[in-house]
Amino acid sequence: MTLPFFVYGTLRPGEPNHDVFLRGRTLAEEPAVLVGALLYDGPGYPYVVEEPGAQVRGELITARPEEYADLLRVLDRLEDYAPGDPRNLYERVEREVLTDSRPVRAWVYVAAPAVAARLRAHGKLIEGGDWTARL
Repeated sequence: MTLPFFVYGTLRPGEPNHDVFLRGRTLAEEPAVLVGALLYDGPGYPYVVEEPGAQVRGELITARPEEYADLLRVLDRLEDYAPGDPRNLYERVEREVLTDSRPVRAWVYVAAPAVAARLRAHGKLIEGGDWTARL
């Protein structure tokens, strides 16, 4: 299934991994919000933990069609995600995100269950759910 990506941390425009992994490979980038999630500091990179009543700010990234398959593979590797692997730090899940104009189904990398449990117990919450405003 070809879906855009919701990015909320180091892949956002102006952040270090945006230029490395996304520059020149996207058709569109627009502000978006993931409802039902909290943002935690990794440290050094963020994790989304699904939680009702909260939201995370980021961007909806639409890949160029000819780049999509390779970009999906590259981002899975960046996020240490392999389908079904119990060692995953992140899980890639399909979720609805909100843009200014509409809701959109997108891929979101969320904290894997063991990581999410650890963050809920001992993690550093990023107030307001915006990685770029954390400093």
